[in-house]
Amino acid sequence: MNTKIILDKLKSKECEDILRDIYVDENVIPHQTDRYIEAVKRFEDIYGECDVNIYSAPGRSEVCGNHTDHQRGHILAASVNLDAIAIVAESDDDLVRVVSDGYDMISIDVKELEKDQKEEGSTKALIKGVLAGAKQRGYKIGGFKAYVTSEVLIGAGLSSSAAFETLIATIISYMFNDGSLDAVTNAVIGQYAENVYFNKPCGLMDQMACSVGNLVYVDFDKPLESAIEKIDFDLNRHGYSLCITDTKGSHADLTHEYAAIPDEMKKVAACFSKDVLRGITFEDILSKMDELREKAGDRAVLRAIHFINEDERVDKCVSALKNDDIDTFLDNIKDSGNSSFKFLQNVYCSKDTMHQNVSLALAVSEALLSDNGVCRVHGGGFAGTIQAFVKDSAVGSYLEGMDRVFGNGACKVLKIRKYGGIKLM
Repeated sequence: MNTKIILDKLKSKECEDILRDIYVDENVIPHQTDRYIEAVKRFEDIYGECDVNIYSAPGRSEVCGNHTDHQRGHILAASVNLDAIAIVAESDDDLVRVVSDGYDMISIDVKELEKDQKEEGSTKALIKGVLAGAKQRGYKIGGFKAYVTSEVLIGAGLSSSAAFETLIATIISYMFNDGSLDAVTNAVIGQYAENVYFNKPCGLMDQMACSVGNLVYVDFDKPLESAIEKIDFDLNRHGYSLCITDTKGSHADLTHEYAAIPDEMKKVAACFSKDVLRGITFEDILSKMDELREKAGDRAVLRAIHFINEDERVDKCVSALKNDDIDTFLDNIKDSGNSSFKFLQNVYCSKDTMHQNVSLALAVSEALLSDNGVCRVHGGGFAGTIQAFVKDSAVGSYLEGMDRVFGNGACKVLKIRKYGGIKLM
């Protein structure tokens, strides 16, 4: 569809039903309409008027399964209605040209996709990695020109890089392969780009949640083709929103804190001659308690107990969602948060007790929410963000209270969206 026609449709509100289906929240439709209009105009400024398609890929939120993936456990994640969008046109050459909001144009020849170590950690590396990953798996690739803008928050645990990878793979799928890339393949290609070209040793959870859409359940102990299950559940029908609050805590010098969690869990597993904790029960822990305390330490034992309970809790959440039981689901989310604080101990850094942003955010949340929702640490922990499931009727007061403590705009009100990477029009 020509850019001028798309602009006319957006301005005349003909696209509002499409946007409402994607973004769920009626309150954001005027903003999203303006955002799309601005994106199409920016495309025209860069490339000129022409026929284009529009693509979208969401950010993701970890729902339950805090620090379970590295022990081959279960996780439950969700795509959210913050996304990256791309206005894209076919190219008459073999060049992929991408302009991201606020950055210079990236140009890549699809015939020259060898990894360049100097590009590690860059957007160019991610694009090349996705192109190379798709080509290696037998998919067609070619040149295109795109303008990309993203609202996926960087550093908030919503996986901005995975959303971008999913977006590029979705473009390749529809532009050159008749939409034949399934969600799992899309995710695997994104992980390949990030692992090999970007040089970040991430797992598959982020890409899977971005590519599948809605809620996704992953069992990391199963082969890839059978490990993923999409959970169809309409949180919005139950009158709840997902809120993420950026507590403004610094992630600097926390690498050791993050690394210590899997290291300590594996110390406990080693006492059972295992590589990871998967398959070890609480009764097993009790039977070797003296040895575990001596060889691994008390914190390691507590973290192992967290994993055992949290892994079971993910399954309880999934069962509750399948049974449309919102109360049991929320009870388990609350228990997950309590376990992360008490046993996993990833809410604050023990070496810096002067700064406990996440702890404070959880305390304020519980006071603000009362019976109107539940909260938990989000993602890796120690700094960054917390998550809350909040009754729609209490969202306004919750947002106001959290912003009062952590600054205007710190709390974002999200909805779980039902689509992963898609072609909109």
